Amino acid sequence: MDIFIQQIINGLVLGSMYALVALGYTMVYGIINLINFAHGEVLMIGALISWTVVTAMAGSGMPGWLLMLISLPVAIVICCTLNFTIEKVAYKPLRNAPRLAPLITAIGMSLLLQTLAMIIWKPNPKPYPTLLPAEPFDLGGAVISVTQILILGLTAVILAALTWLVNRTKLGRAMRATAENPRVAALMGVKPDFVISATFVIGAALAAVAGIMWAANYGTVQHTMGFIPGLKAFTAAVLGGIGNLAGAVVGALLLGLVEALGAGYLGELTGGVLGSHYADIFAFVTLILVLTLRPQGLLGERVADRA
Repeated sequence: MDIFIQQIINGLVLGSMYALVALGYTMVYGIINLINFAHGEVLMIGALISWTVVTAMAGSGMPGWLLMLISLPVAIVICCTLNFTIEKVAYKPLRNAPRLAPLITAIGMSLLLQTLAMIIWKPNPKPYPTLLPAEPFDLGGAVISVTQILILGLTAVILAALTWLVNRTKLGRAMRATAENPRVAALMGVKPDFVISATFVIGAALAAVAGIMWAANYGTVQHTMGFIPGLKAFTAAVLGGIGNLAGAVVGALLLGLVEALGAGYLGELTGGVLGSHYADIFAFVTLILVLTLRPQGLLGERVADRA
């Protein structure tokens, strides 16, 4: 039972990190029907920027939580600027092109960002300092760290904030109008270009937070660290119903739980043939089953049909 509770905690934490990235995916797709495959690399840039700031200030005598707090806005600003530039340079000229063109561009942008990060920060993995108290809390035999508690809390707060933003604010109404029909929204006084750029900026901020949390939880950063979280977050968004904020979080949490439980029990279920490093099997089999039985995702898409 202790192992089961521990795997549940691990799954919720992992799913929460996927959720932070999946929310960015689903917001962009909901507005312009684009899968921004470079989103995982924005996470990687945020983590590396945070590592750079933290290591540069390591000898200042500041407590770890303050170093993380200082590195967070720096990473967010740089990631937001990067994603804003990507949208203007790579995606905006292709907005009316066939869907395959921006998809290929997104994959190319992902590879470009990986290569630039490798040149700037070098290819070797770097240890991310332990900034928060490492002493875990005991939960009936299972343990949870301060960093993991922070990840769970941030995900809940961010989901609530995004839901309020989309449903209760002027920008949120503009987002929903642009998602339904950008041309008609423009006639009503909405600026679709501003809305799309704002969506990319918000997604980049979420990716930066996810990158720092990922680095703090696993204790390492490198130029390829964004690929797998980005792929899993996209899977989670599709699983929950892409274009649906709550669906992205539900899909991410489910994916994290399936992956964690698979890693914990896969060896026993297969008699030692498959180890925990095959846990991805469960995640993608779950995705295939959901898409076969319910193609719109668990909570359904909230993407308006364009006139």
